[in-house]
Amino acid sequence: MRFLLALTCLAVLGCSAGGTDSALVLGAAGPWTEGYGQMCRKGIELARDEINAGGGIRRTRLEIRFEDDSASGVVATRVAKAFVDDAAVLGVVGHMSSGAMLAAAHVYNGHLAAVATTVTAPELSGISPWIVRVISSDSANGVQLAEAAMRLGLKRASILYENDGYGRGLSASFRAAFKGRVISNDPISGDITSAEPYVAWFKRERPDVVLVAGNDASALVVLREARRQQLATQFIGGDGWTPIVQDTAASDGALIGAPFTPEDPRPDARKFVAAFRAKFHMDPDGNAALGYDATRTLARAIDSEGPDRSAIRDWLHGLTAQTAVAGATGPIRFLPSGDRVGNGIVLTRARKGRLVLEGAR
Repeated sequence: MRFLLALTCLAVLGCSAGGTDSALVLGAAGPWTEGYGQMCRKGIELARDEINAGGGIRRTRLEIRFEDDSASGVVATRVAKAFVDDAAVLGVVGHMSSGAMLAAAHVYNGHLAAVATTVTAPELSGISPWIVRVISSDSANGVQLAEAAMRLGLKRASILYENDGYGRGLSASFRAAFKGRVISNDPISGDITSAEPYVAWFKRERPDVVLVAGNDASALVVLREARRQQLATQFIGGDGWTPIVQDTAASDGALIGAPFTPEDPRPDARKFVAAFRAKFHMDPDGNAALGYDATRTLARAIDSEGPDRSAIRDWLHGLTAQTAVAGATGPIRFLPSGDRVGNGIVLTRARKGRLVLEGAR
C-alpha cells in the first residue's frame, strides 16, 4: 500500500513539474567573477527562474549551464567547443567580451546559435549567421558618446582605452565622431592598478572630458585616483561602465552611455526592474538587462521551433517588427549581420549609486 502511495505521489510531482524530468539546456559564457559578469549572470538566472515558474518551455524546465571564459579568447574557444560538442545544448547566451566572442564565433559557426550580450566590437557584425547580439556596436555607441560630449559643450577630450577589441573600437569611433580636439589618446591595461601619472597629466592639461573606454574595473581605478587628486573634469564611459555605481563616491557625476536604465518607463522595463529588485534586492544594470533579454530570446526560439539548432538560428534571423521579442531593453530583432535593429544607448549620470537619465530632475 505504501509502495503504491509513493508511486502515486511521484506521478503527481512529475505532472506538476511539467510531466518530465528532462530539461532544455542553454549554455551561458562570461567572466562570472567580474562585476559586469556577475550582473549579467543575475539577469540570466532571473529569466530562467521566471520561465520555469511559468511552466518552463513546452512544459519542460530550462537549465542554464554556466561556464566562465575569463574574458579570454583562448578559454572562450574551449568553452564554445564544449557547448558545440554537447548535443543537449541548444543555444548559448554569451559571450560577454569582444575578444572572447570573436574567438568563439568561429567555433559556433555552422553548429550552434549564440546570442552575445554585451559584445560591442564592430568586427562581430556579419562574422557568422549563427551569431547575433542584443546590444548595439561600438561604431554606433562611440558616435553617440561623442555627440553627447559636444552637446554638453565639452570641446577638449583625452582618451584612455583598454588595449583590447572593446577599448580600441569604442575609442576609435568616439575619436572619429568628436568635433572638438582630442589632446591625448593612450592605451591602458584592463587590470591597471594605478592611474596616478594619467590623472596628474589630466590635472595639468585640463581636458574638458576624459573618455575611459574600458570596463568597470579599470574605470574605478581611474575615477578613484581622480577623486584622490581632486581632479575636476567630466569623465565619460560606455556600457562597460554600468557597474561603477556600486562605488557611489568614485562614480558620482560620471556620464555613462548605458544600454539600459532602471528608470526606463516602458512596461516591460518596469516589470523587469521590479522582479530583479525582488530577487536580488538591488537595481539591475545594462549587463543584467541584456543577459535577461538574451536568455528570454533564446527561450522564445526554442518554444517556437523545438530542440533544433538550425531552426533556432533561422527563427532568430526571421524576427520582424511584428514578431520582435519584447525585452527589458526594448523590442529585439536582428539585421542580416546579426546586429540588433534600432537599439542604442541612453546617456545617464551616476548619482548616489543610481544611473539617472541625463537632464532628468
